[in-house]
Amino acid sequence: MSASVNPTVRRRRLGAELRRLREQKGMTAEEVADRLMVSQSKISRLENGRRSISPRDVRDLCDVYDVHDQRMRDSLMEMARESKQRGWWNEFGDIPYSVYIGLEAEAFSIRSYESSFVPGLLQTREYAEAVLHGTQPDTDADAIRRRVEVRLKRQDRLSGDDQLASFWSVIDEAVLAREVGGPGVMASQLRRLLEVSEQANVNIQVIPFQAGAHPGMTGTFSLMEFPESADSTVVYFEGVTSDLYLEKEHDVRRYTGLYDHLRAAAFGVAESRSLLTTYAEAYENAHQGPDR
Repeated sequence: MSASVNPTVRRRRLGAELRRLREQKGMTAEEVADRLMVSQSKISRLENGRRSISPRDVRDLCDVYDVHDQRMRDSLMEMARESKQRGWWNEFGDIPYSVYIGLEAEAFSIRSYESSFVPGLLQTREYAEAVLHGTQPDTDADAIRRRVEVRLKRQDRLSGDDQLASFWSVIDEAVLAREVGGPGVMASQLRRLLEVSEQANVNIQVIPFQAGAHPGMTGTFSLMEFPESADSTVVYFEGVTSDLYLEKEHDVRRYTGLYDHLRAAAFGVAESRSLLTTYAEAYENAHQGPDR
């Protein structure tokens, strides 16, 4: 786990505890909203951890739920204060998918499926720049630079004292075939995948074109697991204007099974490395030209 307080995770844990207290009281979110004269959507956002929770919100909710234990009230208040702290990523300004970054910073295991790009945790600087310039043409150069720096800093989770216990990446062969940034950038990127795949905590599998139709063709997603048993597994989908997070048990179970199907459709780890090598060599030859 991260050594510093993670505000995203604090909001999530606090929200889950407030939901538990509401359900224990036998109240609906609508009933709570009526008591506090706020919108039902506010109660929902507080409980799903997507909104900052103030100590005043916690105090009011504790009163509604008849929480009189001062130690519990103090603990919830402290979590509310911690949830308002800034994560390291906030130093880079307004960064999209900041909720995801906060969850990623605390996860101990991530399973990722990508159909179009190399996963952010595995991207080289040049590849990341090419991806962001290509997918966000209306974003200014300074914002692109900051987002690249955040993407590279996130990669600290792959090594060091705070490394992920497991990062499993399944990618479609289209990721390898799509020339992002030119053959030189692609050659370096695929060599990077080969290098990082030698780490004990990283596994990369490629679904070959010959596999035909497969479950991942409906969209990319990630599964994040956390070291604390109170933190449920999260299924994450990245969107253009907003992201989606699923935490209900049946959703997690469905996408866990879906991921197993994707791994079964993919080449094994060794065979995937062989395919990565083939593509890397082809890009290197294209980059060097016929007169090398």
